Amino acid sequence: MTIKPLADRVLLKQVKPEETTASGLILAASAQEKPEISEVVAVGPGTEKNPMTVKVGDKVIISKYSGTQVKVDGEEYTITEVKEVLAVVE
Repeated sequence: MTIKPLADRVLLKQVKPEETTASGLILAASAQEKPEISEVVAVGPGTEKNPMTVKVGDKVIISKYSGTQVKVDGEEYTITEVKEVLAVVE
């Protein structure tokens, strides 16, 4: 099954959280924070009011609680409006 965002929506997949600290300690799953960095999987065509400013493959930062969480074929995705994307990570 494929998901195709409409209008000014963006389909995001969360980047896996860090499993170790900078000093090499392994973090338990309960100690890991939900990542705020996601990868753009698909984009809609945009609208006049909200043109598309990201492209597939971009890594972006969104707020922790933005968008709608969906699960398709065992994978978790977030669908959000392009205006809720805070920054592109380069």
